[in-house]
Formats: sequence, C-alpha cells, structure tokens
Amino acid sequence: MRRRDFITATGGTAAAILTHAPASAAPHRIGTADIQRLQARFAEVIASDHRHGGRVTIETRAVQLADEALALQEHGTASQRIRAALYACAASFMSSAMWAAIDGRRFEAALKHHQKAASIAAMSGDSTIQFRIWSHAGSLFRHLGRPGDALAANDVARGLPIARRDPMFASLGHARHAAIHGLTGDTNAVHRLLGHAQDALERADAGASRPVWITAFYDQAELDSLALAAHLAAGSWENAEAHAHRCLALRRGTMQRSHAITTVRLAHAQLGQGDFEPAVATAMSVPVEVSTHPRVAGMLTAFGTKLHALAADGTPDLTWAQYARDIWRTTA
Repeated sequence: MRRRDFITATGGTAAAILTHAPASAAPHRIGTADIQRLQARFAEVIASDHRHGGRVTIETRAVQLADEALALQEHGTASQRIRAALYACAASFMSSAMWAAIDGRRFEAALKHHQKAASIAAMSGDSTIQFRIWSHAGSLFRHLGRPGDALAANDVARGLPIARRDPMFASLGHARHAAIHGLTGDTNAVHRLLGHAQDALERADAGASRPVWITAFYDQAELDSLALAAHLAAGSWENAEAHAHRCLALRRGTMQRSHAITTVRLAHAQLGQGDFEPAVATAMSVPVEVSTHPRVAGMLTAFGTKLHALAADGTPDLTWAQYARDIWRTTA
C-alpha cells in the first residue's frame, strides 16, 4: 500500500471512530433538588427506625445512602454551600446507621459508624448533625458501661453552637447527661441536670424549624424516658416509677418500641421496690411482637434474672418463667 493511501485509509478510520465515539458526559451539577431528595430518604430512614428500630436492614440502608451522598461529591460539581449540605446528608445517614447498630446491640459496628460519621460531619460544618452524632456516642458508651467516655462524648455535643442557640438541643444534652450520671450513682447531678433539661424544654420554641431527627422523637415524653433511665440506674426506684408513668401517658402512639422499653423499665422500677406481682404484670404487658427486639429482649431477660434472684420459686417468679418460656417458644 502506498504511503498516501495508508494515511488516507487510517485517517478515515480514525475519523469514523471519533464520529461514533460517545461524547464525554458533562459533570452533573449538584443542586438543591439533590439535597432535598437525600433529605427525603433520610426522613424515610427515621420513620423506619421508629417503626422497627435496631434492624440490620436499616443500618445497611443508611450506610448505602451515605455512600450515595459521598459519591455525588466525587462525580459532580457544586457550590461550597451544596457540598457542605451533601456532607451533612452523608453524616446524617451514618448517624442513623450508628443508632440502628446501638439499638440492635451491635456495638462494634456502632463504634465504626461513629468514626466515619464524626469525620464526615466535621467537613459539613453543621453543628446540628454533629450534635446528633456525639450525643449518640454518649448513649453508646453509656450502654457499654463506660460513663467516663459517655460524659466526654456528650460534653462535645453540649458544647456545640446549636446547644447554645436552641433550648431544645440544650434540653436533650442535659437529659442524656443525667442518664449517664445515673450510672455513676451521682443523684445530685441527676436531679440538677434533669432540672436544667426541663427548664430548657419549656423555653424551646415549639414552632422553630429543626431537623426531622430531633422533632421525630424529642419531647416531654422522651425527657421523662431519660429521667426514668437515670433514676433506674441510680437505684432511685420511686422516682423512676413516677417518670415511667408520666412517659407512658405522653408517649406518641407510633413509637411502639420506645413504649415497650419504658414499660420494661417500669417493671424494673417496681421490682426494685419489692412489688413483684405488679412488676410481672407490667413486664407481661409488653406486646409479643415487640418483645423480640434485641434491646427489649435483653431488658426482659435481665428482668427475669433479677426477679429470680429476689424471689426465687415464688409465685411471681414461676409465673414469669412460664410466660417467658411460652413467649420465646412462640417467637423462635
């Protein structure tokens, strides 16, 4: 083949390739609509958590959505404001994954989620989601029996700007701090902090715009729930029972798992006062379909163990033992 013919032939081939090659897609411009879509997914995760709570499926879905939000950072263009909002969305999802793991008693996974959530939230500059993450960390360490770490983590949350600006956040921070101090047996701190939490909640503007994660659960009932946890941990049985009854009266009907947790805590408070028969009746009132939740099941098991230690082979002990066998046989 002559050189000129070769050049002509190869040039034509190259031209054909260029003509039929797909054009490079322009980078996606990330905007408010993308943020709103992610926020809608976050609201769905929150709603699912309230219905079911602690499930691995919720944790997995939240992690997937966090990855989706972070992928937009890598493959799209956006203003600085939108990028910060994307990081806040990703951190929100990771905080829900963290909470699902805590609620499901998967503490090692929760610790890993916390590390990722905290680093992403720091890049967002959003103190509301940072508050949620560090407040959850305080709860995580409280459940692990590490009050020192729990107090330190919750102090990070309480020191954030949002806790100074909005009394509702301040109230939640104080209430969770009280629950942690219950573990240490510092009843004076418990009473003081619960007083601060109540005062702050009463000052909070009910009509203020706040993230869905806090409006979905924090109210007077939740404050009483945390007060119940604090007094129960400190062995203040009568105070614990009083807050339990108030919480149950005020608790939103959609929060079945939270209602069950409060009911079991009430049973523990009655047990601590030696009211064995009422305690058993209270524990048996927990709906069967909720009793299999890891957190609820663990609390019911602890109830049975404590009841047997206090009233071995008595009528309440035997009644509960038979009931528990029937429940776990049915739900196995």
